[in-house]
Amino acid sequence: MPSRNPLNRPLADGIRQLGFRKWYERELMSSHAHMTLAILAAVAMLASFEAFQGASPADKLVNTGFVVASAGIALWSLRRYLFLLMHAEEMANQANCPSCTAYGQLKLQDDPAVRPAPGMVPVCCKRCGFRWTLNDG
Repeated sequence: MPSRNPLNRPLADGIRQLGFRKWYERELMSSHAHMTLAILAAVAMLASFEAFQGASPADKLVNTGFVVASAGIALWSLRRYLFLLMHAEEMANQANCPSCTAYGQLKLQDDPAVRPAPGMVPVCCKRCGFRWTLNDG
């Protein structure tokens, strides 16, 4: 699993500081920014291929470097896009209160007696107060 981007808050911090819905929105916006980068890198790679025609051997070597670099950026950003999108969707699928079925109206449990397992985020419903954990592993 790729490491988290420091600009994307972990789920527990995001719920605490922003609320679940804002965290989810920012996670989706970040993932779509990575998709945009993947598209731009793919266009740059195609442009570098186009520059091969009629180029000198030195220019072809430089263009090869551009093709490799833009392909690497495109693959990395596509992978990051898919990771962020799937993570946000996985958390959204768990954000319905099992008791009252309210979506996304949850807050972080600040009870020091609750010590969840690693990768588990204890939350409670703002509407009915039901407590459960989200699996962020």
